[in-house]
Amino acid sequence: MTGRSLSRELVERATGVHRKLPDEVLAAARLHLLDALGVGVAGAARGPLRELPRIAAGHPGGRSTVLGIGTTTTAPVAALVNGSLIHSLEYDDTHVASVMHGSSTVAAAALAVAQEVDADGADLLSAFTLGWELLVRMGLASPGTLQARGFQTTSAAGPFAAALVSGLLHEDPQDTLVEALGIAGSQPGGTFAFLEAGDTVKAGQPGWAAHSGLWAAELARGGMTGPEGVLEGKYGFFQLYAGDAGAPDRLRVELSDLGERWHLTDAAFKLIPCCHFIHPFVEALGNALDTGIAPDEVASVHCHVPRGAAPIIADPWPARQRPATPHDVRWSLPYVLAARVVDGEVGLALFDEPIGGDRLDLALRVTHELWDDSGFPAVFPARLSVTTHDGRTVEASVDDVLGGAGRPVAPEAVVAKARSNFSVGGLAPEVVDRLVAEVVETESPDVNRLAGLLRRG
Repeated sequence: MTGRSLSRELVERATGVHRKLPDEVLAAARLHLLDALGVGVAGAARGPLRELPRIAAGHPGGRSTVLGIGTTTTAPVAALVNGSLIHSLEYDDTHVASVMHGSSTVAAAALAVAQEVDADGADLLSAFTLGWELLVRMGLASPGTLQARGFQTTSAAGPFAAALVSGLLHEDPQDTLVEALGIAGSQPGGTFAFLEAGDTVKAGQPGWAAHSGLWAAELARGGMTGPEGVLEGKYGFFQLYAGDAGAPDRLRVELSDLGERWHLTDAAFKLIPCCHFIHPFVEALGNALDTGIAPDEVASVHCHVPRGAAPIIADPWPARQRPATPHDVRWSLPYVLAARVVDGEVGLALFDEPIGGDRLDLALRVTHELWDDSGFPAVFPARLSVTTHDGRTVEASVDDVLGGAGRPVAPEAVVAKARSNFSVGGLAPEVVDRLVAEVVETESPDVNRLAGLLRRG
């Protein structure tokens, strides 16, 4: 290899800005960490993987807390379980343009390692942010290509981010961190095969990425080496997983402003628990109904679906209209829209209840066509029309999903969501108050105190 590798450039830039984050970036990091912890606690109580925390019993001896049961285990196992729980409700945050569910991987990794090494809370927030920044930049270097080839972007790129988080919190030498990234390049994965039957493995993919990245860092500390050119070249990540020979050069450009440009502040918070691509359609449908259409007046709904989103929320359409399981509803555009009409909302209860009834009847009357010039994935837009039984048609559209850079939600809304999720997870009001204060208001959150509060369920 000639010149400086992408891995080395990343490590040099990340270690150079670690612990030097601007206040507004740290404020965003606190909200994203709080949001991730809230959805993880709720997922342990109400999600499809609520039995998963029990696997920690087979891996005793660590210091890292497992959400839902409050016991401790090794950092890689805690990261696996917690990352899976955070993603299990499809309620975790997303950076829209890169399509990265960053917190499900980096919050799980950062909390687990911070407890393992007894890190300062400020260091946790810094490593968490830099893990997010790497994920976003990897996604922006080759937008939409990983998904087009059948990989979940977060689980494919996640091991690199988790390895970086671990190395920063362990204060590893730069050479060790470069080796860890090289080792992490042997661990990406996470396919969309789960869509065929609504399997819950998708929830585990970001958790597995966190687990893998922590092991990559451990292996590097143990003397294993990895290819420094893991991100570029014939056998590099982008060539193999994205089929994009130009992505390494674009990533080099993306890395050039690390420490000056911060993407975490643009990441979107979810306000309903389903695939983010569906959210703008739910909003557009609500706008159409608000023109005076009663639920029993809706004869049909027709959607214009961005071509890049269709494999996830629309294909094959008959299977999306009749989801295989309640969990599968999280990726079903027609069924979620039918529920919005019938129930007046899209809440956690929808994903626990049997498929059928009025929701299914209406879902079978939802149609779609592909939308080629939507702007996806730089934005998540929606266009639809509602036709009533008396022949009236109302059209509605949303230019981009609520919660992202162009349409941010207020911090108070994020805190309110977290409070609700902690309550769903069984935490007492006084514990929730202390959790929020520790994460959002304390200059350097005490990691042990935070973990103790999470164990108070």
